[in-house]
Amino acid sequence: MRQCVSAPAYRPTPPPAPESSRRALAVVFDLPASPYILGVLQGVLAAATESGLDLITRLAPPRASRTQRSVAREWVAEQQASGVVGIIGLTLSAPNGLIEAASNASVPFVVVDPVDTHHPSMVSVGSSNWAGARTAAEHLIELGHRRIAWIGGPEASDAARDRLYGYQAALDAAGIGIDPALIHADRFAVDAGAEHARELLTSARPPSAIMAADDEIAVGVLATAHSLGIRVPEDLSVTGFDDTPQAAWTTPPLTTVHQHLEGMGAMAVQTILVMTDGRRPSSRHVELATSLTIRQSTAAAPQVAER
Repeated sequence: MRQCVSAPAYRPTPPPAPESSRRALAVVFDLPASPYILGVLQGVLAAATESGLDLITRLAPPRASRTQRSVAREWVAEQQASGVVGIIGLTLSAPNGLIEAASNASVPFVVVDPVDTHHPSMVSVGSSNWAGARTAAEHLIELGHRRIAWIGGPEASDAARDRLYGYQAALDAAGIGIDPALIHADRFAVDAGAEHARELLTSARPPSAIMAADDEIAVGVLATAHSLGIRVPEDLSVTGFDDTPQAAWTTPPLTTVHQHLEGMGAMAVQTILVMTDGRRPSSRHVELATSLTIRQSTAAAPQVAER
């Protein structure tokens, strides 16, 4: 007796999927959990949507490997395979390898607020950091402050360095000597602001005002002042930089330099589109204007108020 074995069901091989006509932008960063990053991303998303582009967010390759040409080349090729026609780096550290690989692959790469790079192929978007910090310092000087401390961001950051120079320029123009003990540099982070503020405010000659290089540092300064029983702004004035949404909700609301975060994101997208059309951007570095948003964290210096 023979056993009948049924033949396997025939399944035709599906035809290859047609290539999508959709184009995408990749936004790459190191630390996504930042009000600053979210603000710029809103502008990128709005401009990309208006232009009919999909938006893909990416974490950068590990810092230790992104400088290797093979890793950078493979990473850029992966983005191209996903339909990416341009890449935006947000405060991306050590980006030279990625910029070089993108340039070799003819993929436009725009950096928002460059960090530790001056690559000849780099196209960047930022704010008038020097002018913004100088305006904030002049505001404090007009209020009678003379011991004005600075808590800055990473020394490798162009934005942090320009803000420091703006602070120093305002003090120099007012004839106020720059005290190195009042100048600190660290990360753009709340805990960094809190730590350096404690050192400054418990010193033998504490400042009457502290300028923070971004709003997160300023939040840390406000927290430390509160824990030490120092009143803001009666005893201490505090300024930030960025004017992120949290600045209006601190206690007291934060005086800060406003930079158009969404505008920076939109400008990065517009620059990418110019480059994808085969045209050169009108400038390799674009700066958007800043302005000072005055709230309740600044007031006359204590000795001026007493008089």
